Amino acid sequence: MDRVETNGARIPKIGFGTFQLDVDVARARVREALEAGYRHIDTAQMYKNEEAVGAGLRDSGLARNEIFLTTKVWPDRFADGDLQRSVDESLERLKLDYVDLLLLHWPNPEISLSETIGALNDVRKRGLAKHIGISNFNVALIREAVAASEAPLVTNQVEYHPWLSQDLVRQELARHGMALTAYCPLGQGKLLEESVIQRIAQVHGKEPGQVVLRWHYQQPDVIAIPRTSKAERVRSNLDIFDFELSEAEMSEISGLARSDGRIINPAHLAPAWDNAA
Repeated sequence: MDRVETNGARIPKIGFGTFQLDVDVARARVREALEAGYRHIDTAQMYKNEEAVGAGLRDSGLARNEIFLTTKVWPDRFADGDLQRSVDESLERLKLDYVDLLLLHWPNPEISLSETIGALNDVRKRGLAKHIGISNFNVALIREAVAASEAPLVTNQVEYHPWLSQDLVRQELARHGMALTAYCPLGQGKLLEESVIQRIAQVHGKEPGQVVLRWHYQQPDVIAIPRTSKAERVRSNLDIFDFELSEAEMSEISGLARSDGRIINPAHLAPAWDNAA
C-alpha cells in the first residue's frame, strides 16, 4: 500500500477507523484489519475504545513499528498540563509507549490555540507522539495552528467524500506540506446509492464502496480511514488495488459535490466552515 509522505511522516493511505465501535467489536475488527493488511489504525479519547484498540493491536502479533496508530485529544483536555495528562492516560489505556500521530480532535475557542499547540508540541518532545496534527480545522485555524507550532503539523483530519469538496482546505494544507485525512470517506454509506458510482462500479466489476475508496486513494495528498463494524467489510474496503479509475471517472465522481453534502456538523464543536460544498 502506498503512503503519504507529509512533513516527516509516512502514513498508509488507507486506514481503519474505529468511531462508534464498542469495545468487543473494536478489538475484533482491529485485529482483523491488521490481518487483512491495514497498517494504519485510528482511534480517539472520545471513542471510549482505546483500551480495546490496544488489545487488538497486541492480538495481531505484529511488531509495534509495523503499525501506524493515531489517537485524538478531546477539546475539554486542551489546557496546558491537562492535555499532557490526557495523553498519558491514553497511552495507559492503549498499553503503548507512544502513538505515531496525535491530533486535536476539534477546535476549542475557549482555550488559546497557542497554549494547546504548545502542549501538543511538548507531548512530541517527550516522545509520546512521533507526529502531531489537527482535526476539523478550517483554513483560518490551520494557519493559526501552523504559525503556533514549533514542529511541523502533518495532517488535518476532516470529513471528506464525493459529496463534500474540501478544495479550500486542501489548498491550504498543501501550502504547509500537510495531508488531508478523510473521515466518513463513504459518506456513512449514503454515497453507495449514487447512480454515477454504481455505474462506474459495474464497469470495473467492483462494489460502489470500493470505487469511492479508490477515488480517495488516487488523490496524492489524501488518506482515508473507512470504519465498519462488519467483518466482511474490513477486507472488501481494502480490495481496491486491482483496478484504476480514469481521469474522466475521477472527475465525474468529484462532480458529485453539493452544497448540502456535509454530514458531521455538531453546533457546539464545528468552526465556521470555509465552503459548504
